[in-house]
Amino acid sequence: MKKSEILTCFQCGTCHASCPSGKYTSLNIRKIVRDSMKKDVSGEPELWMCTTCYNCQERCPRGIKVTDAVLLLRSEAVKKGNILPAHRKVCGFLLKTGHAIPIDDKHITIRENIGLAETETVHKYPEALAEVKSLLRSTGFDELIKE
Repeated sequence: MKKSEILTCFQCGTCHASCPSGKYTSLNIRKIVRDSMKKDVSGEPELWMCTTCYNCQERCPRGIKVTDAVLLLRSEAVKKGNILPAHRKVCGFLLKTGHAIPIDDKHITIRENIGLAETETVHKYPEALAEVKSLLRSTGFDELIKE
């Protein structure tokens, strides 16, 4: 993602108008992208309200990779220690269980009751969980999400 690409934005508002999160939260994707060119937005909670649905990126008349910019901004925010508590919790689940949202006993029972097999994930293969944890630690992920 090049800064020069963001500079081609002419503030048409297509990204904001097509944002499902912006309809229900304070997220204004156009403002986040614009502000990121002038100041540090790593502490802005709205940065984490994007669901990365790519609506904005797919509809941008200039072809600006808006979602990619948000992901880059989030990456920089995490490096600075700025991550919302809820997101930090999800990251902790990922490191602990191999899933961002681990399946619980209630949902395992529901799967069994409707005839679905146990999930084909690290829940079924403990050695895979060890590999996931090893990969996450090797990238420094565990250090990034520490409080």
